This record gives sequence, C-alpha cells and structure tokens, in this order.
Amino acid sequence: MENILLKINNLSKKYHNKTSEIKAIENLSLNVYQDEILAIVGPSGCGKSTLLSILAGLEEKGEGTITYNDNYKIGYMLQNDSLFPWLTILDNALIGLEITKNKTKENIDRCIKLLKKYGLYEFRNQYPNSLSGGMRQRVALIRTLATNPELLLLDEPYSALDYQTRLALSSDMYNIIKNEKKTVILITHDIAEAVSMADRVIVLSKRPCSVKKEYSIILENKLNPISNRKDPKFNYYYDMIWRDLDVHI
Repeated sequence: MENILLKINNLSKKYHNKTSEIKAIENLSLNVYQDEILAIVGPSGCGKSTLLSILAGLEEKGEGTITYNDNYKIGYMLQNDSLFPWLTILDNALIGLEITKNKTKENIDRCIKLLKKYGLYEFRNQYPNSLSGGMRQRVALIRTLATNPELLLLDEPYSALDYQTRLALSSDMYNIIKNEKKTVILITHDIAEAVSMADRVIVLSKRPCSVKKEYSIILENKLNPISNRKDPKFNYYYDMIWRDLDVHI
C-alpha cells in the first residue's frame, strides 16, 4: 500500500443553528491507499456518514485539507439500493452513466459485461421488485462501478439486509471489489464486517470525531469475509476494536 490515493489532513466540520454550534469532526487526519479496503467504525452519531458526505462532495468541509490523486472519480453507494422501480435492471445499472452524460457505447458495453460477469445479465429486462435484497444491492454496486470510479464510498451497504444475506453479499461484494481493483472506504457499525472485509480499520472517537486508533488487519490466510471470520486472529482484532469503541449501554 505505497500509493496514496487520498490524504485528509486536520479536517474539521461544524454545524450552526440560531443558538448553538455542533462540532461533527475535529482535526481528523488519515491516508487512503490505492487498492485497499479501508473500514471506518465509530460510536453511533459520531460523524462517520458526515465524513463520507464531505468526501463525496455532498457537503462542504470546514477546516483542513482533502487531497486526491489527479483525475480521480468517486462512486458513492448509499445504505439503500435506491433502484428505480419503473426501470429495468439494465436501465438502473446505466442510470449513473446517464446522469454523468457518459452513456457511450463503450461504457454501455462495459456495464453489460459487468452484469454478465456477476450473474445479473439474465435479469436485465426484469424490474427491481422481482429481485432479492442481496441481488438489488449487487445491481447498485454495478451501477456505481459502471462509471469506472477510482474510489468507492460505501455507507453501510448491508444494513437493510438480514444476517445471512449480509454475510453472503459481503463476500460477493468483496470479490467484485478485489476483481475490479477498486479502492474502498467502507462505513460500518459492524465490527465483524469491518475486520472480515478490510485491509485496515480506522476507529473514530465519539463526536466530534477524530482518529482514535488504526489497525492493519493481518490474517493468517485471508480469503473472503466468510472465511476470514474463522481466522485465528479474527477475535483478537474484534476484541481490540470493541474496547476502543468504548460503547456504554
């Protein structure tokens, strides 16, 4: 992980209303490296999604700097699949290209190849309500990949799914991400998900959030999220991150 794709330095974000000021992020610094999956965990409401919205350009940052490599593209995948029910699976997969005015024959062909490669082409003329939740999320990922981004921002992409579907989909998406050689920032509240998927895990403090701890996830035989949960070191990382979160009920 030598090439830095994204560098965040002393990022801060404040919200103001008529009577008070709320600090969401304070002096947050981290690097994101080419081709890694970086998971970010933290207490509920600490500012994880705010950070992703700033990186995606949906919110303005406050103080600090965010530096990307030249000619970067960002793909942002939300918690819900956000597929349009009146569009076919193929048209949903192409919607990002249409919005960005990049719906060229070359890009359409690339999107179709992705649907074929990941088992969705046969459903191309069907509508979202005919697919399972896991398949819908795969379509959402392919829609994001169709724009060929260098960096994928995933905001708790499995949170609306049941446990078994989440496990299966996390492995599917992990394989797709690695096959397509994408850099990923994954926001999650699930420590097991973070440890099983990520190359590194960043633990954020409570609001206003900053980087509290960083872990390089080094497993004995790293394969996919389901297999990684059986690794002897999995519980070690899980326990350490749980302590760092310092969650009190």
